[in-house]
This record gives sequence, C-alpha cells and structure tokens, in this order.
Amino acid sequence: MNPSSPDISRMKRDLAALVAINTENPPGREREAAELISVWLQEAGFDLSLSEYAPGRTNVIARLENGAGPCFAFNTHIDVVPAGTGWSQDPFTLTERDGKLFGRGACDAKGPLVAMVEAMRMLASRPQSWSGTLMGIFVADEEVASEGAKFYVREAPAKIDFAVIGEPTSNTTYSAHKGSLRPLVRVHGVTAHSGTPELGENAIFRAAQLLGLVEQQHEHSVRCRCHPLVGSASLTVTRISGGHADNVLPDSCELLLDRRMVPGEDEEQVKQELRDLLALAQDKFGVRSEIVTFKPTTGGATETAVDEAIVQAGLDACRAQGLDEPGPFGFQGGCDLVHFRSLGTKGIVIGPGSLSVAHKPDEFVPVDEFIAASDIYRDVALKMMPRG
Repeated sequence: MNPSSPDISRMKRDLAALVAINTENPPGREREAAELISVWLQEAGFDLSLSEYAPGRTNVIARLENGAGPCFAFNTHIDVVPAGTGWSQDPFTLTERDGKLFGRGACDAKGPLVAMVEAMRMLASRPQSWSGTLMGIFVADEEVASEGAKFYVREAPAKIDFAVIGEPTSNTTYSAHKGSLRPLVRVHGVTAHSGTPELGENAIFRAAQLLGLVEQQHEHSVRCRCHPLVGSASLTVTRISGGHADNVLPDSCELLLDRRMVPGEDEEQVKQELRDLLALAQDKFGVRSEIVTFKPTTGGATETAVDEAIVQAGLDACRAQGLDEPGPFGFQGGCDLVHFRSLGTKGIVIGPGSLSVAHKPDEFVPVDEFIAASDIYRDVALKMMPRG
C-alpha cells in the first residue's frame, strides 16, 4: 500500500468498527470508541491521552511533533444522535450498497473521523513532507451541548494555529456557522377554578401575548440580520408547557425559545435583547415573566475570514478532488469550530456526506466522498505545515 494514499479496505473496516460501538447521545458513552481510536493512532506513532469531563464522556487527544512549525489539529465528535426507528437495517451494523455506507454516524461524524485518522496515518508515514505539530482531537458530546470541546478548550495546554473540523459538508469548505441560545422562559399567572376564570390570571393566555411579541421580533428585527454565508438570524419557540389539572387555571407556563445567531452578533447583547423583550411584554400587556435559565447549546456563531490561508487551502484541496463549487459556505446550525476559534485558532469545516441525511434513518456516506475526504484532510495539513 502506498503510504501517501488512503487504504480503502482499512477505512471501511475502521468505520464498521466505530459504527458498531453505540455512542448515542444521550447518554453518550464515548469511552469504548475513544479507546479504539487511541489504539489506531498509537499504532501510527502518535502520543495519546484520554480525558474525561464526566464518567465515560471521553475525549481523545493525539499528538505528533515533527520539528519546528505550526500546530495543526483535526477535530470532530465521537457521539451520535439516537438511532430512532425507520431503518432498513441495523443502524449499528455498517452496510454497503449502491456506492454508499449506511449506519448511524456514517456521515455525522464517524465517517469524517475515520477519514481524519487515515489522513493522520498518511502524514505520520511521511514526516519528511511536513514540519510542525499534528494533532487529532476527537471529542464527546457535540450533539447536545459541545461539553467535550468546551472541556478541551478550558484545559488546552498550548495554542493550536489551524484546525479542520469534520462535519458532513459533501467535501466542500465551510468557514462560518450560526450559534444558538435557548432561554427557558417562565410566564406567571394566578391560579383559580376554571369555572371562575375571572378570579385568576391564565398564564397560558399571558404566554400567548408574549409569543405574539416573539413573532414580531423575529419578523421585524432578528431575521433582518443577515450574513453572506449562513443567512439570517432567527427567533422562535420550540416547546411550551403549562397547567397541572384539567379544571384549574394555570399559574405558570414555560416556553423554550430558540435564538439562532449569525457571525458578528454579540451573545451578551442578544441575551439583553431577550430580557428587553420580556420587559416590553410586561409594559404592554402586564405579562409577568422571567428567564429561568439558558439551556446548554453547542455555542455561539463564528467565522474564519475567506482570505485566510486555511480557508484557501481547504478550497484548493476540495478543487483537487474535482469539486467545481468548493465553497466557502456556511452552516445553518452550529458545530465545535467556535470553541477552537476562542483559542485564536483559524479553522474550517469539511467532511464527507450530506447534512440532508444526518440525524435521519438510513444515514449514509457515499464511498467516494468518504475516501476522498482523507486526501482532502491530508492536503490541507500539508499546505498549512510546509517543510522548509
């Protein structure tokens, strides 16, 4: 096998082994998969460490120092969303048909992870072709709240200059993504017998008045904030809960709001705007409400400037694989890039497979994209860690 070319059979075996380990989040249970990834990279010559932010919630940190130069990292996540129902086959048995590999995590993000491992093997086998420090940082919990990436960043021992994040992008280059805030809002009322509602204050009616203002805020203000790569910001409601008996006026109603931010928006300012919206509801309608908490999310919005070398390296590597429109594009959702950006890291997002099949039954990654991704990852690293 040519050490500068991917070993296709090995990649398929590795993906099958990783898919077979159930890392559904919740609850995660990434430890077993992390140990397997560690074995692969240790065999390739990397120094390995495992770190846990909670029992069984395990990050893999691989490092290979090869002379002077920048620190370059590959990152993606080990967890997957719950498999759910509706599959044509066992979601934890990798199945190949019609040029596709099916299984939970095949594209989000165990396929990108295996392609990154293969790229790291190719780079490790040719140390004369690059100079610097090569890392693999494979984390727990991206699907719920990015706790693995947040934990790594808090404990990060050294600066990372460049990073490629593995998510399904159909092997195109993404350089920006949205962020999210999820405030849990409690609207207050006064309980009473439902036969005499005039003696109380219906918290659900009050919540409806607040929701009217939420809709107006989205339509007339929030969605007008646009970014050329990720589109518009948004504000909506995704959950509502109120009442405790069929014949009692509810004295409280809870709303979960979802606020998607675009790069350039300040998170603290957005939080204040939400508080101001509740104050407006009180001034206008007498609605008494409060933000109980902000539920954990993957994090804020971010972008890497298009003219940065890492973005251009990603575009060049994608073009080399025959992509006529390599990007740059932007994610509507979030990912772990924002956390690495907080370290001063310049990064991009690239990976095989499509978001249109991620999180769904019969998730798959096309075989040709899966293999090509390892070449793309290798080429970006070589461009950013040149020798001499």
